[in-house]
Amino acid sequence: MFAVEEINRNTKLLPNITLGFHIFNAYHNDERTLESSLVWLSGQGPTIPNYSCERQGKSIVVIGGATSELTVSMGTLLELYRIPQVTYGLFDPLLSDPVQFPSVYQMAPRDTSLPLAMVRLMLHFKWTWVGLVASDDSRSEKFLRDLQEEMVRNDVCVAFIYKVFTGLTEDERYHSYFLEKLSDSTASVIVIYGNTDTLLTLRFSEIPHTILYRMWVTSSHWDIAKKPGYIYFDNFHGALIFTDQTSKIPGFKHFLKTVNPAKDPEDIFLQDFWNSAFGCTSEIGKGDGAVCSPNASLDTLRLSYLDMTMSDQSYTVYNAVYAVAWALHEMFLVRSEMQSNRNGNNSGIYPWKIHSFLKNIQFNNSAGNQVVLAEKNSVANYDILNYVTFGNDTEVLVKVGEFISEAPLGQEFIIQQKAIVWPRTWGEPLPSRCDKVCSPGFHIKVQEGKPVCCFDCAPCPQGQISNQTDRDQCMKCPEDQYPNTERIHCLPKRVTFLAYEETLGMALASIAASFSLLTALVLWVFVKHKDTPIVKANNRDLSYILLLSLSLCFLCSLFFIGRPTAINCLLRQTTFGVMFTVAVSSILAKTITVVLAFRATRPGSRSRRWVGSRAPISLVVFCTFIQVMLCAIWLLLSPPFPDADTHSDPEHIILECNEGSLIAFYSVLGYIALLALGSFTVAFLARNLPDTFNEAKFITFSMLVFCSVWISFLPTYQSTKGKMMVAVEVFSILSSSAGLLGCIFIPKCYVILVQPQKNTKKFLKNNPSS
Repeated sequence: MFAVEEINRNTKLLPNITLGFHIFNAYHNDERTLESSLVWLSGQGPTIPNYSCERQGKSIVVIGGATSELTVSMGTLLELYRIPQVTYGLFDPLLSDPVQFPSVYQMAPRDTSLPLAMVRLMLHFKWTWVGLVASDDSRSEKFLRDLQEEMVRNDVCVAFIYKVFTGLTEDERYHSYFLEKLSDSTASVIVIYGNTDTLLTLRFSEIPHTILYRMWVTSSHWDIAKKPGYIYFDNFHGALIFTDQTSKIPGFKHFLKTVNPAKDPEDIFLQDFWNSAFGCTSEIGKGDGAVCSPNASLDTLRLSYLDMTMSDQSYTVYNAVYAVAWALHEMFLVRSEMQSNRNGNNSGIYPWKIHSFLKNIQFNNSAGNQVVLAEKNSVANYDILNYVTFGNDTEVLVKVGEFISEAPLGQEFIIQQKAIVWPRTWGEPLPSRCDKVCSPGFHIKVQEGKPVCCFDCAPCPQGQISNQTDRDQCMKCPEDQYPNTERIHCLPKRVTFLAYEETLGMALASIAASFSLLTALVLWVFVKHKDTPIVKANNRDLSYILLLSLSLCFLCSLFFIGRPTAINCLLRQTTFGVMFTVAVSSILAKTITVVLAFRATRPGSRSRRWVGSRAPISLVVFCTFIQVMLCAIWLLLSPPFPDADTHSDPEHIILECNEGSLIAFYSVLGYIALLALGSFTVAFLARNLPDTFNEAKFITFSMLVFCSVWISFLPTYQSTKGKMMVAVEVFSILSSSAGLLGCIFIPKCYVILVQPQKNTKKFLKNNPSS
């Protein structure tokens, strides 16, 4: 009515032509729809196929088809006469097939972006466990398929899918089963899709309290505001509705405020609606109600009776009327008989002649929006409305967001969360999940055979954290940080090394200094008593060299204590290797000297010329030279360097010296081990030689201690990390050096200092076993 009156007042559209219309019931039933179509085609009287009583007032275009089923039912009959049918229901790709439905024109925009829009809403509120309810028709089937694909892409899971079958909406047993399944579901959010008439199950059912206050997300095609009066008014309070975005049509609200059956007495539909909405009767004495007030206005009605704003479906009907008007306007412009038609004779206007104009129609409506038909339909944009009910039995639809499909990625979805009124028991946006939230410190572990949204929560692995809920994977801390106990954030690692300030470092340094001082005292004793038989008999020069090297061995362990630097990293292993080589080669030389001294006592022995010569010193120099060359090659090719170990200890950064080349490191140790093995072998063979000054037994025992220490060192060194590894090597240096000092020199010092009477030639000759 509003669109036709507006067109008839427009002097630029169909000038001097009055547009009229007939209204027929569709009944939402195939048989009744066909009957209604035949009544329209036949005109007055009985419904006779291929016969029409109408002449002057015959309609040439049908605007109808709220659902695809009704459109197909009507279109099958109308196509026989090639009568154009302009539909205002949801866009259906099936109806856009020009071969099957050449006379059907769809006004509604394509709703291909609706699944994406709904999933954006789910993601915004972190709803990952959602139930789906839809009517059982081809369009709903396609919507469900598209929505599920979009949900899968975004890791949103389907809790259930219930289809409402057409024809079963009045089956009470089906209603009970359907509502029971909804009640059993753990989903807090339910998406409803379909037309209002098919989904009568939810519209006209007493909703159980277990599902009453869930979040309902739907499209405007299922009108939750239209319900019978006996249903509790806030069943769907807080629901979010996606409605096609429309513009405000000027004058429409004023039209609704001023419309009255008294002004249009021939409009029986308006009269019936008026009587039902206001509970009155139009005539005195007719019915039980009071007489309708002539001043009554539609703007006083509740939302369940009438929405004063133009709905998206009404907007589509409005555009459909204008599309027909513009098509007629274009047709009249090209007709040569325009004058006769202006005089009111439209007998020459045939329905099939309008097709060519409808196919190409394109215009701007009174709101300034461009309108096109058929395959040119644009993709729909959506307003998001919040359905709110109040205690005084009033309802409103409040816009709280929108989805613009053409907007740049990330800007297409807008929601005003603070403006949303939530279901009664919510109060705030609540999650809809299959399982509990994985709190920080845990990550999602998908359960085999279950949807991705149904998962277990597993603690983050060692060295990783999660500082947000529901993390798919935990994050590694930076190398200089480690996770706290709860594994929700990273803490800075403490720098550690074997320092002089700590107890262990201080103890080792004190032991090293003490033993070095003790070695110096032994050397002083030997120098002071250098002319005594026991000192002279054990090769004074080698003893001095051995004592000096042992003193330096104790001191070289200090390179391993303290913060690693480039200098002490270069010196610690090489100094240790050279000093120990001097010490062990000195012992080897002393052992060989004992063997030579025994053989020199034989008549005519060639060994006599080596006794007392510089040969033992030369042996020490030669053995030491080889070790020096090994160390030089090591320092030239791959020298040790300061390094930070961030992996061995999860809470500390260990400052250490990287050996550079492990081959060179173990070559240095292996060379010392070779000399020690040689010394032990020679000393063991010479331990029973009948010489008064034979010290082979002491050397044998000292080398046994030395080898035992370093054999134990290797596995211990490999199994420890950080400063304890350094401490193990320092301890090995100190204990092996102390073993050599104690086994070889302490017995001699005891004789020299405590029992000087035994340190004479006479005593030693008379007591060779001592």
